[in-house]
Amino acid sequence: MTVQLTLEVWGPEAWNLAAGGHAAAGWEGGAAALVPGEPTQQAVTYPALFLLVVVGSLVPVIPTGALVSGAAVVALHQSVPALSLAAVFGIATAAAFLGDVTLYSLGRRGVGSRNGSRWLERLRAHAPPDRLEQAQHKLRAHGVAVLVLSRLVPAGRIPVMLACLLARMPTREFVHGNVPACVAWTVTYGLIGILGGVLFPEPWEGLVAAIALTALISVAPPLWHRLRKRTRKETPAR
Repeated sequence: MTVQLTLEVWGPEAWNLAAGGHAAAGWEGGAAALVPGEPTQQAVTYPALFLLVVVGSLVPVIPTGALVSGAAVVALHQSVPALSLAAVFGIATAAAFLGDVTLYSLGRRGVGSRNGSRWLERLRAHAPPDRLEQAQHKLRAHGVAVLVLSRLVPAGRIPVMLACLLARMPTREFVHGNVPACVAWTVTYGLIGILGGVLFPEPWEGLVAAIALTALISVAPPLWHRLRKRTRKETPAR
């Protein structure tokens, strides 16, 4: 009798809605349980960021700038954004600095050896003669200050580093110029990530925007340089 009266009061549609609400809540709770918490995310993200930036500094094929921008987007959506962003900035700067100093030390061994080294040859392979000549000219004109600009210009880091090696710049002097260069690099790409995170409400949207912008920054200058070079070759001398 009680069950019948309850069904008559609530009605079948109300019971269906209530059951659906409980099912949806169950699904949402299960989905939330699958998403790792912030401590787990940070325990994975921070070491991965450090490792990838170090490797990307040694082997210049990993888009390290996009990694920093993406990490900044994720940090912006954490419960304490300021602390997470500070961690991303510090880790990326330290990793870039360690990678640069390690690569420079390996290159110095090749410069000081009669037979050279594979690391020095790799640096030469990533530094076209015209870019190397420009880097050597800027190094003579501006000294270690050119290291800051080389970190911000796409494909500019390796030619300037090779120019420093060929000029036999001491490691200590290279370190003095590389510290502000790594800081400026991290701040630049971090701000790109913050911009993407602020403009878009969803983290994945900001992540896609930041990666797209860093990719555009990395690809556009080399393409423009090649286009100008090709145009100069095709233009007949007067």
